[in-house]
Amino acid sequence: MGVVVRNLQKVVPIRRARLRRDVDTLRHILGIQKFDLGIVCVDNQRIQHINHVYRKKNLPTDVLSFPFHEDLRPGKMPCPLHRDELNLGDIFLGVEFVMKQCQEEKMDLHAALTVVTAHGICHLLGYRHETEEEWTEMLQRENYILSEYNRLTGRHLLPLMKKCSQDT
Repeated sequence: MGVVVRNLQKVVPIRRARLRRDVDTLRHILGIQKFDLGIVCVDNQRIQHINHVYRKKNLPTDVLSFPFHEDLRPGKMPCPLHRDELNLGDIFLGVEFVMKQCQEEKMDLHAALTVVTAHGICHLLGYRHETEEEWTEMLQRENYILSEYNRLTGRHLLPLMKKCSQDT
């Protein structure tokens, strides 16, 4: 299966082929090509509902990750026992929320979606940012991923993470 990109919103035009290509590059960098991954693009209303149901935060956000393998330690790869466990999980991208941020900060939408997806993949791989130490560890990982991505693609992406935020 690899990567499945679903666009369940109509607010922001998304180039799914480009997003899938960027996600494949991120998977290559992390050595997780054998794992399936779902990317779901949603509007503010849907991401706010999901955020409220699962995190008790009644507001839209940029990304929510739902790992297939729970309790992974950061930096450790899942050890699936069966073929049907070769799944990292699903990432919901709040593309309307990201588009608003891009307009405010004059950023390219697809570049921002790639950065937010890298952040989501880090969460699927056990990284968190609820403490200063976790934030530092996750930021280092994102910096590595994006520097490799930039080296391979010639782009200049940087992490979007704010200091020790529990809101994403």
